[in-house]
Amino acid sequence: MNIIKLLKIDPFLLTLVIVVATATFLPCEGRINTFFESLTSLAIALLFFMHGAKLSFNAIIDGIKNWKLHLMIFITTFAIFPLLGVGLQIFVPALLTHNLYLGFIYLCTLPATVQSAIAFTSIARGNVAAAICSASASTLLGVFITPILIGLFMHAQSDNAMDISEAVISIMLKLMLPFILGHLSRPLIGLWIDKYRKIINQTDRLSILLVVYVAFSNAVINGIWQQIDIISFITIIIFSLILLTIVLVITRYGSRLLGFNKQDEITIVFCGSKKSLASGIPMASIIFPAAVTGMMVLPLMIFHQIQLMVCAILAAHYAKRQD
Repeated sequence: MNIIKLLKIDPFLLTLVIVVATATFLPCEGRINTFFESLTSLAIALLFFMHGAKLSFNAIIDGIKNWKLHLMIFITTFAIFPLLGVGLQIFVPALLTHNLYLGFIYLCTLPATVQSAIAFTSIARGNVAAAICSASASTLLGVFITPILIGLFMHAQSDNAMDISEAVISIMLKLMLPFILGHLSRPLIGLWIDKYRKIINQTDRLSILLVVYVAFSNAVINGIWQQIDIISFITIIIFSLILLTIVLVITRYGSRLLGFNKQDEITIVFCGSKKSLASGIPMASIIFPAAVTGMMVLPLMIFHQIQLMVCAILAAHYAKRQD
């Protein structure tokens, strides 16, 4: 445990590794797979229902006033990040396989995280109200924007074209509808949600673990470990570090050039540099065929751990400077 804390490794990521290992040696197949896929659909719906129920309308009103800050975060999340992802194509196939490149494309089109972005903004003493608004809005926008961007980018790949409208409709029904219903039910269950928030967060994580297990079971059956080796893992780590570093530099110094104060700069840095595992894995299970979902989320899982470790150090640095 001390080593985990020292290295700033998220225990949840270690649990994900265990789930992936379980799927590798004990993948679900046949009728069991059908049952788990149905259970996964219910878990995803519950996950986004709870996201909607946890979202406070007052937090949206408090944070939405700072539209310039939100605009910069959204441009970083849904424009700069995707452009950087497309730029990785120059490394295919010399350093990146085609499938890993598509995994990075998917990573770069995702919305920002909610919980960790807000937590790091709070630790660094940034504009927490704006962070709550921005991160929540990013999740909502991602439901529409991510499948559109994925459709556009993969349409350029002759063997990976996808129906954009079908993906958007599917996500609206499976993610957006539960989210809206959850938010509308907040007046009825809001107090209960706030009281048992820690338990609900654990439920969220169980839902993600279930999705990962099913995704990697299908991936193992379709030979993912014949396509990925230690060199591929190292490559993912290196390119994740490069992407994160570029975005951190852009958000930090860009916010200063545009005249944002220190609190807003912190919010832009931590909301603009994050990619959501909680949204990304469920969305991948809806957008992509089961056979390739594991490959699509592998860069995301590694990038997620790296962003947590780097941003934990950066948040402490910001807090120390303000002291």
